[in-house]
Amino acid sequence: MLFASFSDTDPSKLVLLMATPAYLACIGWEAWTLARARRSNYTKAETLNNVALAASFQVVELFALVVVLGIHARVYEHRLFTVPRTWWTFLILWVLQDGLYYAAHRASHRVRWLWASHVVHHSQEAMNFSTAFRQSLLSPFFGMWPFYLPLTWLGFAPTFVLLAVNVNLVYQFFVHTELVRKLGVLERVLNTPSHHRVHHARNSQYIDKNYAGTLIVWDKLFGTFEEERERPQYGIVHPLRTANPLITIFHEPVAMIRDALRPGRLADRLKHLWAPPGWERATSPKAHDPGPPPRDGLPRGRAPKAV
Repeated sequence: MLFASFSDTDPSKLVLLMATPAYLACIGWEAWTLARARRSNYTKAETLNNVALAASFQVVELFALVVVLGIHARVYEHRLFTVPRTWWTFLILWVLQDGLYYAAHRASHRVRWLWASHVVHHSQEAMNFSTAFRQSLLSPFFGMWPFYLPLTWLGFAPTFVLLAVNVNLVYQFFVHTELVRKLGVLERVLNTPSHHRVHHARNSQYIDKNYAGTLIVWDKLFGTFEEERERPQYGIVHPLRTANPLITIFHEPVAMIRDALRPGRLADRLKHLWAPPGWERATSPKAHDPGPPPRDGLPRGRAPKAV
């Protein structure tokens, strides 16, 4: 997942080992149930695309995490405290990590540099369990790992942090489905399939909502919660219309770099990296000839808004 092991006794290995059969069973159950009901949203092209994306992500992560883990280990050497590994300290860590995940996930939608990799996860125009595997091989470089450094600095051992991260990510697999409707009182506290369907939707009222990992209370606390009412329309605002994994991965980083290289003030050009994905430059008063329209039909300089 996000971290590799610091030791041979890393408990997160057991979490992932136990979760894998559950993943496959849920995908099989969901595909079979939808096929029986004649409303399957699994397609061969997109399923293969998801598999390719997941495989490429795992391969790159093996190398990138050597650096990531080195940074976390170095920070832990300068920790403020040494937090013991107990069930109650894990509960504290789990809540803290979930709050930092909310911050990281929200930033991944509001900072274009981070969105350039996270957009891959949102580009599928369907919602099913295989969507959870849809990750970019650029994620280790554009991803969330710096947001968890305060945990190791406070004194939580890196393998303890790793366990909390992986428990969170395992939980999130199970919210990627349309088969589970609303879950009653659990909807008030937990991120549920209903809440996460909103997050993946491109309906105007659903964009940039429900960033939660495990606890939906963060969205309710910080004003980003939206309840599922209207049927979600999944995907990004300007759909890719392709299942090519290379286009899926690189379309937004290429667009971001192209926008940053366009002539103009350096500050404006760099803003394409850290401004929200929908930000566009003011038109120069000297630009009398805009040239031919871009192929996607958008105004020049406009990037697809985050979903």
